[in-house]
Amino acid sequence: MNKRDFPKVHFYDQDFVDIYDKAWSWLQDFWQDPKTGAVAEDKIGSELFLFPQNDELIIDQFESIFASFFLVYSNRNFPANQNLDYLYSKQEESGAIRWKYNTKTGEPVISKENPEGVGIPLFAWVEFNLYHKSANKKRIKEVMPVMQKYMTWLEKTFKCENGLYTCPVAATTMTNSPREGAKFLVDFNSALAVNALYMSAMGDILNDKDLSFMYKRMYFSLKTRINSLMWNPDTGFYHDLDENGERLPVKTIAGFWPMIAEIPNEDKADQLVEHLTNPETFGTNHPFPTLSADDPHFDPDGNEFCGSVYPPFTFVVIKGLEKYQKWDLARESSIRHLYQILDALLLDGHTKGDLWEAYSPVKDGPAKSSTNPNFPKKRYIHYTGLSTIALMIENVIGLYISLPRKTVDWIIPNLEIMGIENLSLKRNLITILSNKSQRGWEIHMESEKLYYFTINILGEKKKTLPIPSGKCSMLIDKL
Repeated sequence: MNKRDFPKVHFYDQDFVDIYDKAWSWLQDFWQDPKTGAVAEDKIGSELFLFPQNDELIIDQFESIFASFFLVYSNRNFPANQNLDYLYSKQEESGAIRWKYNTKTGEPVISKENPEGVGIPLFAWVEFNLYHKSANKKRIKEVMPVMQKYMTWLEKTFKCENGLYTCPVAATTMTNSPREGAKFLVDFNSALAVNALYMSAMGDILNDKDLSFMYKRMYFSLKTRINSLMWNPDTGFYHDLDENGERLPVKTIAGFWPMIAEIPNEDKADQLVEHLTNPETFGTNHPFPTLSADDPHFDPDGNEFCGSVYPPFTFVVIKGLEKYQKWDLARESSIRHLYQILDALLLDGHTKGDLWEAYSPVKDGPAKSSTNPNFPKKRYIHYTGLSTIALMIENVIGLYISLPRKTVDWIIPNLEIMGIENLSLKRNLITILSNKSQRGWEIHMESEKLYYFTINILGEKKKTLPIPSGKCSMLIDKL
């Protein structure tokens, strides 16, 4: 085994392992020369992770941000930062980074629906995640000025007198969502709060107290306004506001974005979680629809953002659940989501399917639209890799890794035969596998260097141990 192979996952359901392996092999086809579109042999270089859009080679901010969350697990076969660096290189004097660029011309793609070309601002969240998977402090120092200029541009261009930010719905990618009249969007403002939260955290990493304080203040300002203006105690939900600051009745998946920003208190978070388990709102067969099931515009076929399940939005909800230690629901939802993706690979039991951009919330298979013949995009690995790789490692198997802290946390509701083999942590390959022997449940570990391992079997045991280099094992009953 060498570091250039992908990490192997072990799980009692072999179908989950197969789709994980398939996702890595399919990824190869989407690393393209940005000028010609030719599939690249060497992924480390000038090539970008692109999905052709209308025969154009478009780099998309939303795709690039979310793709990085699973590319970090490729054992450096695929660089998680390449698309991000391209976007940073396009920053304008004003600080603007647009949502899409034509890589052949290098020009931004601007539409009348989004005249400023603004995208969901999550660069700081991504960079914080990259730091914990690479321990590259130098990179944070390099990208921080770019992100500061970007945040300044957002503030100057989109901040309003009430302290909230306004942007078109198109900026959130939720193009046909029934959010008519929405001026202050809960997802855009929550994403800004997330960005400010992680900008502050990266200020701490750089030991820059002024930077940390500045963005912490911005975060708490947004948190206060989102809680006071967007929360509806009658619906137990966060809503968009119209131009008069009145809450709109529609409940979309955007209402869960405050959870990844740690905005709701425990009581509000519990009310949001109730919606995720309520089949009449967001607890549909396939978690989680982009529109509440009790909305008159909800479509069982999905019809884009009138109910379809999109992997990045499900990913956001699951990461929000983690913030509130809802580990069981996060794992259960990830497993249900992956089973639905697996069902869509074999559409009617024998017809070969694929990975899709979006799925039906209540039926098996991909979502459908009567008005958009190009929906959903097929083999949309930029989205589904979040599910088949990132959620598989982090929520189904339950591993959380931080290189700077030299820690691996394994959070599981109960012991099962599962684990990961040969995951590269910088210059360290680790293996963690659980199985049942005659002596009871045993965890086998192998590592090239010392790290700290925390096993958290929910409601039963939690223990942190230093794991030496070489092979070792532990009996759970002895902990």
